[in-house]
Amino acid sequence: MNFDILRAEGEAEWVSVACPPIPQILVGMSTCGQAAGAQRVFDAIKNKIGELKIDAALHRTGCLGECYREPLVDIIKPGRPRITYHSMTPQKAVDLVEDYLVKDRPRPDLALGIWSDSREGMLAMGETAMLQPQKRLALRNAGVIDPENLMHYIGRGGYSGLNKVLSSRPEDVIAEIQKSGLRGRGGAGFPTYLKWKLCREARGETKYVICNADEGDPGAFMNRALLESDPHSVLEGLLIAAYAIGAERGFIYVREEYPLAIKRLTIALEQITAKGLLRTGILESGFSFDIELVQGAGAFVCGEETALMTSIEGFRGTPRPRPPFPVDSGLWGMPTSINNVETLAHVSFIMTGGTEEFKKYGTEKSKGTKTLSLAGNVKRTGLIEVPLGTSLREIIYGIGGGITKDKRMKAVQTGGPSGGCLPASVLDLGVDYETLANAGSIMGSGGMVVMDEHNCMVDIARFFLSFTELESCGKCTPCRIGTRQLRTILDDIVNGKGKPEDLETLEKLGMSVKAGALCGLGQTAPNPLLTTLRYFHQEYEEHIAGRCPGLVCQGLYHFEIVTEKCLGCGICRRACTSQAIKGAAGEAHFINQTRCTRCGLCFEVCPGKFGAVTKMPGKAVK
Repeated sequence: MNFDILRAEGEAEWVSVACPPIPQILVGMSTCGQAAGAQRVFDAIKNKIGELKIDAALHRTGCLGECYREPLVDIIKPGRPRITYHSMTPQKAVDLVEDYLVKDRPRPDLALGIWSDSREGMLAMGETAMLQPQKRLALRNAGVIDPENLMHYIGRGGYSGLNKVLSSRPEDVIAEIQKSGLRGRGGAGFPTYLKWKLCREARGETKYVICNADEGDPGAFMNRALLESDPHSVLEGLLIAAYAIGAERGFIYVREEYPLAIKRLTIALEQITAKGLLRTGILESGFSFDIELVQGAGAFVCGEETALMTSIEGFRGTPRPRPPFPVDSGLWGMPTSINNVETLAHVSFIMTGGTEEFKKYGTEKSKGTKTLSLAGNVKRTGLIEVPLGTSLREIIYGIGGGITKDKRMKAVQTGGPSGGCLPASVLDLGVDYETLANAGSIMGSGGMVVMDEHNCMVDIARFFLSFTELESCGKCTPCRIGTRQLRTILDDIVNGKGKPEDLETLEKLGMSVKAGALCGLGQTAPNPLLTTLRYFHQEYEEHIAGRCPGLVCQGLYHFEIVTEKCLGCGICRRACTSQAIKGAAGEAHFINQTRCTRCGLCFEVCPGKFGAVTKMPGKAVK
């Protein structure tokens, strides 16, 4: 199909939504929204507009990023700005439809913000503190368009980058990506143009491109949200990458646990095939390319590019030694370029004419913006996008609103289980590849988990070590045996069996695993341990001495009943499954520490106004 015709159709359809002749209602229907009840809200609105016979169009949209305020509902009335409403319930949604669409009462008490330009998709800055500091380039369409409507994407400039590329030389496309300064957003930060250039110049009759959507970090959801909210931006980026390196076949490797992302990718692939944007003679050019969607079984190691390729080939996903690198010998021994979901979304933005806009943000070595999933003990959790170099302080306290219940911040984990735990004392560090690496952490794909004063850093290190130990493919000894030994020592420490010499052993063993492991999973697995040893060494020493400051490690705290507060109600005694609590009715009870398993039931059931059961640091005297 001729692209000018396609673009005209898309622009007309998008205008009908952004500047509508009839009211438009958009419901946030990504995983975060649906988990909060968006489907019930959608159904309630559909039934209400049918009942009232309102002439209105109902759409779904993606993740705006304010996940903690889901479900979100947007309404655009003819001649009025787009308004986003938050924390919707079916009843609130029904009331809103009647109040705004029938009675013309816009309900500011339910509103999150007013859009400054419905057509361009810009929420008025200052309307919400979470969105105000952000620069949304990769997420430019997230929460704005219907992700299952190709015409919405085209109407906002989508696939015009591909159309422009098809009349350019592949070398010129690679040069434009080089000019932008784009680096891979999967974690390593390798220059995207160089990967493409090396792959294009490599010898091989067949070449492949792969989109790595195997996001497996605990607390990370950037790739999932992007695929659910704007799959076409990723597909366009993949098509451009294929043209640049000379590939005719590509793959999207996405984990099976992302059913909504898979569904919307499948719909998007069907749509672009029907419109002549995929397979043979794309947009009436001589370029042909096909994409296959491959579902991974959820192995964390398959996020490593050589293990991912092995999995696509039909074998158990285990890493390969490098060199040779994938650009020389990748999928089925052919030159292969592997790019992250966010990288490809940036490619489509840049090639649509956004090079100079992209270069405006970031640092000298790290250009552009980065999507992050903000999770943990922070007030505003969600999906954000900020210029590279933005400080941790601005992200956690500015965008995130600070720590829940105004507690003291203790640490932030960047880069997932392969990253590191950084203390509150380094909050002014900028989030970019070099700065985080110098601090002992990594950018990773963008997971960011915030911890408060009640988190135990030794337990956090053990959690991430346990994760990487379980996810190790077992192919190399340093990772298979080393992660287990590290976790075993940490088990001893949190259970009150640690020895002073364990700390030196942990550090030496951690460095050995980093140096000797075959792939990135093993090489970065000790990072949470090594950074907590570096920044929270005193906390390890306290554990060795028999105390867990956060009262988290079960072997290093116990429960006592405060005699003066106990009324002898017997609630805790009846709840105790080990029969460790003794005492007559109406008299103060006590805990037999020999029988106590520290399950915490007594602490949970003791009436709050009494608070007689207390968690105490240190081992119990039996």
